[in-house]
Amino acid sequence: MTEVQLLQAIGMSVVAFGGALLLFVKARFVRVMAFVAMVLGGFALVALSVPQMASMPPAVEKFDVASIKEKKDLAAIGQKIFFGKGQCALCHTIGSSEGRCPDLKGVGSKLTREFIYESLTQPQAYVYKDYEHVGQAKFFPAKMPYINKKPIGLNHNEILAVIAFLQSMSGEEVTINLSEIEAPGSASSERRKEL
Repeated sequence: MTEVQLLQAIGMSVVAFGGALLLFVKARFVRVMAFVAMVLGGFALVALSVPQMASMPPAVEKFDVASIKEKKDLAAIGQKIFFGKGQCALCHTIGSSEGRCPDLKGVGSKLTREFIYESLTQPQAYVYKDYEHVGQAKFFPAKMPYINKKPIGLNHNEILAVIAFLQSMSGEEVTINLSEIEAPGSASSERRKEL
């Protein structure tokens, strides 16, 4: 018997016991408590009948520097990071104005890679007027998180891959050189971790 089946059996027992008390006991307090037990048991049964899914964190994209042969490979990794670990798609859309934050369609052709990098690592350095909060703040203001810090914590290579994705999906040439991608454990990547 699984844990869920055991809990369902307990819930049905509580409902049955409460029903028996309601039918055969005349004391008002006991009847009220039996009714409360039946309602709680019913809620428990309904809650246990809902299928459960394991909640998993986004899959970490393995960033194998050796597997990147072309800029399109870097952009493909950036796309996986954009929709996965980077959690960008939670707020931003591509080609739809339905999101809480700016639509990123064509952003790679409108903005320089340096500006995109700054927007990702220092998001409050420049805020578009449409998304600036003047006066009383919204109930859930959409504030861009620092993606190079926790909880997202993208590293330098992952940020460059996201920029490559944004440029490639805009139809622009990817301006990230493959030589800029740092091998894990290199001196420059260790220095970035210290910052």
